[in-house]
Amino acid sequence: MSQFFQIHPENPQARLIKQAVQVIRSGGVIAYPTDCGYSLGCQLGDKSALDRIRAIRRLDDKHNFTLVCSDLSEISTYARFDNHLYRLLKNNTPGPYTFIFPATSEVPRRLLHPKRKTIGIRVPDSRIVSALLAELGEPIMSVSLILPGENEPLTDPYDIRDSLEHALDLVIDGGFCGLLPTTVVAMDSEQIEVVRVGAGDPSVFE
Repeated sequence: MSQFFQIHPENPQARLIKQAVQVIRSGGVIAYPTDCGYSLGCQLGDKSALDRIRAIRRLDDKHNFTLVCSDLSEISTYARFDNHLYRLLKNNTPGPYTFIFPATSEVPRRLLHPKRKTIGIRVPDSRIVSALLAELGEPIMSVSLILPGENEPLTDPYDIRDSLEHALDLVIDGGFCGLLPTTVVAMDSEQIEVVRVGAGDPSVFE
């Protein structure tokens, strides 16, 4: 049965943040709040935890996982982009976007889209996420918490606990999140494409 932490969305309690990161480092899978619904997360490169997330979401190997990052310098470790794309990122992070980039060699191969060798990147506008990343010291490997057969992320931590308490190690209750998923933008030096319109304004990339 999963643990259940109530963490303040504006002033995250340091003690609970540390405990949550201990769960991640020990191979746990967590549900945590972002600015666009709740997400499932685990430690970067943890194959067992990754497989558990795939099972919960019923994902195949073609699904793009997302690295939830703290800032632009961290993004540059895992994604390849030029100065033009850097300026676009700087102007739109943190925020309700997922960016798909060509991946660097730092990204574990099992996370990549098998044909395109791309990786999703997120910098959520969330103090809880920022605190988790600062304590963890690396990105969180993540997917939106959209249950099989549904189209939108879960927004109520109590619903998450009721549905997944035996599949998760921790549910972080950070209150209700946004109702819309992120806007997804595929970015490379040749082309910028809005793949999915969600909470983020797509016009800045069109």
